[in-house]
Amino acid sequence: MARAGRAATAPRGTAGPGPGAHYRDEVPPEVLRRLRCPVCGRPLAAVPPAAVVALRCPAGHSFDLARQGYVNLTAGRVTHSGDSPAMVAARDEFLGAGHYDLISTALADLAWAVAGSAPGTYPELVVDAGAGTGRHLGAVLDALPAAVGLALDVSKPALRRAARAHPRAGAALCDTWRGLPLADGEVGLLLNVFAPRNGPEFRRVLRSDGALLVVTPTAEHLGELVDRLGLLRVDPAKETRVAGSLAEHFTPGATAVHRATLRLDRTAIRTLVGMGPSAWHADPDRLDRRIDELPEPATVTVAVQVTAHHPR
Repeated sequence: MARAGRAATAPRGTAGPGPGAHYRDEVPPEVLRRLRCPVCGRPLAAVPPAAVVALRCPAGHSFDLARQGYVNLTAGRVTHSGDSPAMVAARDEFLGAGHYDLISTALADLAWAVAGSAPGTYPELVVDAGAGTGRHLGAVLDALPAAVGLALDVSKPALRRAARAHPRAGAALCDTWRGLPLADGEVGLLLNVFAPRNGPEFRRVLRSDGALLVVTPTAEHLGELVDRLGLLRVDPAKETRVAGSLAEHFTPGATAVHRATLRLDRTAIRTLVGMGPSAWHADPDRLDRRIDELPEPATVTVAVQVTAHHPR
């Protein structure tokens, strides 16, 4: 398959416009036809068709479309709310500055390599499970101009941004541990960046020729900050654990470690810490004092492993 030119919606790694943009108040049709009711598993349709305010299945289960553009596709009460507004704002600021563009670029390149590896494997639907603000999904859609995307997350503040991350993407509130609101075998590419992995569900929704692209931090990731700031440490056996959790349903394929050296001022470091899990665990006053003791700018290593997993 000849490689098409990248879409002009955003430069590579920028994944669409800023927070003031709003692309649509509906779910893209090519995404909608693949969605399923999280209660009964039946297809969903727009209500009313001309000016969508909700999605409804034949059994009458209805799911409202939020005014920010995402739809709540959870069944029952969600026991955790995901990233807070402050964490999402910090992530949007840090990613918007381009500091993690190597992740978006690595995903986009691997997505293209997987999509172009054999005739007929082009992923019409790309799903990001744990999409956050949708930036990485947007970069992958830029690399695959005929694909549409769906951002899934349990955080409403994240979905408000993900819903406008790209003109060919929709967004839905979803707890991946409870299941994905998608038909069997309808997803061409599934992205999973620093997020929980539900192996059986991922395999169920992926096409037999699809791929799961997983990004995990290595033990080097943010190494200069971990001890000095008391941040959570990456488990050295994390990649082994990830592979083990997926082994029953997937076979690992192409994998690579991507590294970059950042030079960050203290404001950027505060933003970096505020967007991650350490924001929940660190004592804010102690953390602030430790950041003030850092050199400026400080050298920070970004190191992630990106692996393609193929359905068994």
